[in-house]
Amino acid sequence: MDEIMIIGIAGGTGSGKTTLTNRLKERFGKDVTVVYHDNYYKRHNEMSYEERSLLNYDHPDAFETDLMIEHIKKLKQGIAIETPIYDFAVHNRSNQTSMVYPTRVIVVEGILIFQNEILRNLLDIKIFVDTDADVRILRRILRDVKERGRSLESVVTQYLTTVKPMHEQFVEPSKRASDIIVLEGGNNVVALDMIIQRIHNHVCGMRV
Repeated sequence: MDEIMIIGIAGGTGSGKTTLTNRLKERFGKDVTVVYHDNYYKRHNEMSYEERSLLNYDHPDAFETDLMIEHIKKLKQGIAIETPIYDFAVHNRSNQTSMVYPTRVIVVEGILIFQNEILRNLLDIKIFVDTDADVRILRRILRDVKERGRSLESVVTQYLTTVKPMHEQFVEPSKRASDIIVLEGGNNVVALDMIIQRIHNHVCGMRV
């Protein structure tokens, strides 16, 4: 198949990464495939739900990034992969998997995808979504309570004990590796139009 473009979309929790990803998916449809770093959280069957809920999910060691790197390399070669699926309700990897087929554009999304040098070097365009911390925590609370069945207290505790310090230690510094910094994610119409044009040029086989 023709050359595949790999786009990385990183940023803190609740920054608007998924909104931006969804806008690109809506615009380009079957030409865009998305791989989520969240699905590569390590499996912890040896732990109880209570033990798993106390793990630090915002540290690079929480992810099986080596497997994701292997999968991205295969997609870039035009080979389909079988991605894991993570179940946030039980804090563990599901027994289900999902087939992902190579397309003209692969979007890789996750908070820490720029932190790993090998993964970072596989990305043709690195986009960091930058949003105010107050907005991000409010979005995370709404998402985790409504969509993931968490209590307000557990979300706030997790944010203060692991999410915020890990963001400052790993996520924020990785912004320096980005090619483009987008304020407010998919709601930034000017940045979105520029990204869409760059992808359009690739999909249509035009020289930029």
